[in-house]
Amino acid sequence: MSDTGRRQAARRPSSEAVASIRRALLDHYDRTRRDLPWRDDTDPYRVWVSEVMLQQTRVETATGYYRRWLERFPDVDSLADATPDEVLLAWQGLGYYRRARNLHAGARVVRERYGGAVPGSFDELRTLPGVGEYTAGAVASIAFGEAVPAVDGNVRRVLARVHDRAAPTPSWLRDVANVLVDPTRPGDWNQALMDLGATVCTPREPGCDVCPLGPWCRARRAGTQKERPAPVDKKAVPRKAFATAVVLDPSGRALVVRRPEEGLLGGLWSFPDASVPRGGDVVAAARGAAAASGVGVGDRPIRIRLEPVRHRFTHLEATYHPVVLGVALAGNGADGENRRWIPLEPPHDVALPVAQQKIARAATAALRD
Repeated sequence: MSDTGRRQAARRPSSEAVASIRRALLDHYDRTRRDLPWRDDTDPYRVWVSEVMLQQTRVETATGYYRRWLERFPDVDSLADATPDEVLLAWQGLGYYRRARNLHAGARVVRERYGGAVPGSFDELRTLPGVGEYTAGAVASIAFGEAVPAVDGNVRRVLARVHDRAAPTPSWLRDVANVLVDPTRPGDWNQALMDLGATVCTPREPGCDVCPLGPWCRARRAGTQKERPAPVDKKAVPRKAFATAVVLDPSGRALVVRRPEEGLLGGLWSFPDASVPRGGDVVAAARGAAAASGVGVGDRPIRIRLEPVRHRFTHLEATYHPVVLGVALAGNGADGENRRWIPLEPPHDVALPVAQQKIARAATAALRD
């Protein structure tokens, strides 16, 4: 064995320590587990939905969406039968809409390939659209009892601190998590680790005095728990400005267009927009966006300039400059597959992303003044 291998083996917990760690954490989980609606049963479809919703979403936010989603789509078949617009409308406000599209596509794959039954193994789950290692591990362990880990951000932090690791790599995390996962209660084990990271082993102020893993935590002994894992350097996010056209028809409805599947907010609905350089003519760019949608505006447009709306995406910081261009010419085009006229005020029958909802509210308020 190489020196590196010997050092890694020396740092790996013994089988006795692993057994003690499992027992301590599961006892803690049995006493303190959070009462969450997706823990009411282990139906694989419900577990799958909950895990997709919880990616990049706080538990408090996901809870209400989860309940409403199941009322609308209680099983794989009802989701597979839905239209993309119905799915996105149910997801509206959760953000990261690709998750919803992948869940919808996954439901159709499950029905076509597996007869409507969510596949029961990690490897099969990984073949579904949008299902990565974490989601597959969570569903396989919670719903089917497969002894596989599920490593999310909370679990990464817990394992990094227990092993006093500044920069845990994905392969290292998989190896360590595989060693620790409890073979008799894998689903509870994974949820226990997630709960610990969310409620005790928190990023800034870990509750080391009440942590069940304290006796085995190397970072606690070294006094480095607040430094583990080390912060990941974040790349600068580019900024881009858009002129946004709020075009109204004679009855006061606003034009929205379906965005291309590939690109920003792919497949969603928004007011027509066009990128505009700094110092560019926003009104002219907004009129151009309307024209590109096949809609002309009247000779006397209102041209209300609204306050900019800023929104941060994972890969882009967008600033929208909305302009109410006035009333569209009569007979300017009916609803179609990629164009709709909707009321500015909700409810809407299409999914509008958060920034577009803000624009709609601002336009409504401006037109009332």
